[in-house]
Amino acid sequence: MSTQLLHLLPELDLIKDQELKKKTIACWLDAMDSGGWSFDNLHEIPFTLLIPDCRVSFITHVLSVTQTAISAAKVLQQHYDQHYALSMDLIVAGGLLHDIGKLLEYKKEGEQFVKSKNGQLLRHPFSGANLAARHGLPDEIIHIIATHAKEGDGGYRSPESVIIHHADFMNFEPLKK
Repeated sequence: MSTQLLHLLPELDLIKDQELKKKTIACWLDAMDSGGWSFDNLHEIPFTLLIPDCRVSFITHVLSVTQTAISAAKVLQQHYDQHYALSMDLIVAGGLLHDIGKLLEYKKEGEQFVKSKNGQLLRHPFSGANLAARHGLPDEIIHIIATHAKEGDGGYRSPESVIIHHADFMNFEPLKK
């Protein structure tokens, strides 16, 4: 199954820390299993329920946010490396996991995607942070997941979390009509 996940999310191979990569994969597989998702239907899940009839898939969004964050981090490292350090492993793993809680937040009813019971009680930053903690992912990753959305507004965001947060909204805002 991890081979299928590596094919679906090739950016996993950019994570140099093998323990972080292994835990990121385990978190993904657990979220899929817990949410009842298969590799086949991951492309069907809309990345948001906030845009009616959203045609952008969850997987497309996760990949685009991760790639946007990687590109932004490379530019920022060129210009600001004397001011703060960035971890590309945290950027990649954080990008791939930022919305992992949506695999628990959403469910499919007939042909529609709706909030699950878990999703009615917890937004994906909370369930995603819980998943990451359960798999022993570092606090920096849990922080990125927990603070990437509006739940992180008004509080501290690490440099990696700031990048994931803005990459996420750069991929969301233009799609709203």
